[in-house]
Amino acid sequence: MADDEVLPADGAAEVPAAAPDEPHRDDGLDLARTVARATVGTTGPARRRRGKDATTRDAAAAAQARSGRRRTSGAHPDDRDPQLLGSSLSRLVADHGWELDLRIRSLFARWEELVGAEVAEHSTPESFAEGRLVVRAHSTAWATQLRLLAPTLLRRLAEEVGDGVVTVIEVLGPHAPGWTRGRLSTRDSRGPRDTYG
Repeated sequence: MADDEVLPADGAAEVPAAAPDEPHRDDGLDLARTVARATVGTTGPARRRRGKDATTRDAAAAAQARSGRRRTSGAHPDDRDPQLLGSSLSRLVADHGWELDLRIRSLFARWEELVGAEVAEHSTPESFAEGRLVVRAHSTAWATQLRLLAPTLLRRLAEEVGDGVVTVIEVLGPHAPGWTRGRLSTRDSRGPRDTYG
């Protein structure tokens, strides 16, 4: 910043008057420099550094400048005081829109706590997309049992991770080996039925 520029309380640079003996340049650089000097601290990274609520802070700073008092930390909390880690993380999660992702990851991590030890022993959550939770059962009997328990599980999940987050529970049976290849495969047959659960 040049010595002849003065920064007022609102942070914008005042543009000095051009000297009358300076020649006018036709290439536009003088206009560009004038505009650049006028916008110092009002756009781009400088404005982002000042934060979202810069206008509120600027207004408070201007009011304090008018009153002649210097801002000092007192008995009451302000934005310069150390912040609690939990509140800082909550603000970070909210700013980035990670609430839903954290709820879903919490559902996967706390599956046994949410559905009970016996159900969790025989089932595993596999994926979540657009309100649909896919659960893999370890046997066909448990897949049937989970399908019957689905409304109860939906209510329990709504209490824990939020209403409307999980709208459908899709229960899949166990992974079974395929019989389309190998020494024991047969052509034109129906193959084995449910012999693995």
